[in-house]
Amino acid sequence: MIEIHPTAVVHPTARLGDEVKVGPYAVVGELVAIGAGSMIGPHAIIDPFTSIGENCQIFSGAVVGGIPQDLKFTGEESYLTIGDHNVIRECVTINRATGRGEQTRIGNGNLFMAYVHIAHNCIIGNHVILANGVTVAGHVEIEDYAIIGGLTGLHQFIRVGTMAMVGAMSRLAQDVPPYMLVQGSPPKVYGPNSLGLRRNGLPAATRDSLKKVYRLLYRSNLNLSQAIQQLAATIRSIPEIKHLIEFLERSQRGIIGLAGKGSIKGTYNFDS
Repeated sequence: MIEIHPTAVVHPTARLGDEVKVGPYAVVGELVAIGAGSMIGPHAIIDPFTSIGENCQIFSGAVVGGIPQDLKFTGEESYLTIGDHNVIRECVTINRATGRGEQTRIGNGNLFMAYVHIAHNCIIGNHVILANGVTVAGHVEIEDYAIIGGLTGLHQFIRVGTMAMVGAMSRLAQDVPPYMLVQGSPPKVYGPNSLGLRRNGLPAATRDSLKKVYRLLYRSNLNLSQAIQQLAATIRSIPEIKHLIEFLERSQRGIIGLAGKGSIKGTYNFDS
């Protein structure tokens, strides 16, 4: 059964799955798709070209799929795609993309607390937590299991690595390396996110290796190339270390706390 409150407005082209609930005064726009078991709360707005997966909860006053706050946007058809089991709390705003055919993408199992803003062309992974008032600018990428504390601002085009934790009221203008604990304005890397790594099931040997990576990157006089050369012989087979190295190599805006330490590109091939 689909439950639509008499005061809600649902466009005839919208597609609602089984057991979807649409609350009082909610608005579901043109060409919206909502998966089975999802709930749209009172006064929430789901704008056109938005796809929402199964068993999502969208609370009061949220605006999901609104046009981008971007002067380059000219009314082209673009999209917002949201996966399954997401919780989007009160007054969250998530914009669809700029650019014809482009999309903002949200994965599965995320929690966006009240007043979070996610701008155009962002890519959010799975099991990400954005606390109250986090503001994410355009083209930001946040990898799986990252946690970002309340009232933090993220500059456009930066990336936050998997299992990283960012403390509240931080200002992020460069990439946050995976598995690390970051806080401040300007931000500082304080070490591996030890509690988060344990909670996500990383074995003790991997956690110890990440501590070694942190010390070489942030507590030695080595540049990045030298640090990676030292690590390569002993932990090259650990997937988490390989991912961290690849993350650093792909950085476009730089890595928090690593300015001026050199480049790691071309220093080691993990497949060799």
